[in-house]
Amino acid sequence: MESEASDEELMLSYGAGNAEAFDTLYQRHKTPLYRFVLRQCGQDNVDELFQDIWLKVINARNEYQVKAKFKTWLYHLARNRIIDLYRRNNIRPAENHEEQLNTVEDQTTAQPEKDLRNKNQHEAILDAIAELPRDQKEAFLLREEAGLSIEQIAETCGINFETAKSRLRYAIN
Repeated sequence: MESEASDEELMLSYGAGNAEAFDTLYQRHKTPLYRFVLRQCGQDNVDELFQDIWLKVINARNEYQVKAKFKTWLYHLARNRIIDLYRRNNIRPAENHEEQLNTVEDQTTAQPEKDLRNKNQHEAILDAIAELPRDQKEAFLLREEAGLSIEQIAETCGINFETAKSRLRYAIN
């Protein structure tokens, strides 16, 4: 039954005391969120930041209101935590793609890459992503890793629709 519920319904149910609702949310979002955070901040910071994001979800359970899709809200939390980390530690996005690739493969369970056929292609794409300006990289990862729509990317990043669309277009080109 819970696997059929929307993310928003699950979060509201979790706020009402249903711990199984959180488990379902976590299972749905853990892999794409982990990959997004990993590609934004690197291996050294991913685990702590990933846990911190989920802790924020847990702590917000009683105050959560459906103002946007849960996924948009979750990635907005993640984005803010990543920005805080960058500012606090003057961190640049990760550049060790081999380490990232191995970690992502270890963290996922039998989840094949959507469009990539082999490791060399994957590494080439990771290299290209790493070269993108931060705003374009963020838009690209929100679209490809998190599956957010352009509208959701705009809302998550606090920018207008056309800016989100432009960042995504430049990232792809």
